[in-house]
Amino acid sequence: MRIPKNIGAFAWGAVSGAIVLAVVGFTSLGWVTGGTAAVSAAAAARDSKVAALAPICAERFRRQVDASAKIASLDTAKSWERDTVIEKSGFATMAGSKSPDSDVARACAEILLTKSPAPKG
Repeated sequence: MRIPKNIGAFAWGAVSGAIVLAVVGFTSLGWVTGGTAAVSAAAAARDSKVAALAPICAERFRRQVDASAKIASLDTAKSWERDTVIEKSGFATMAGSKSPDSDVARACAEILLTKSPAPKG
């Protein structure tokens, strides 16, 4: 078997092409590492959970006997205390959970304060 004399040029061309492909892939084509993909997947899962459970929390909060008064007190609470108010009400603790979810409580408070309460009865 005969090895070509310019094999070094072929090797450098292959290495250069691989480097360019990797740089273009990660910067322009949206490639990500496994760690970045795991972080993105965890954030998407958390966001989906909050999007599903916050409306349930808000509906349960609105069905209280004195819901209008409690929503009014929620409105007067400081913005950083609102999730605590919801957590203390117990409506941010979903079935099977031992503690309230602060992300669900925060989203629940936002729902309650942006949508007018619909009294059921």
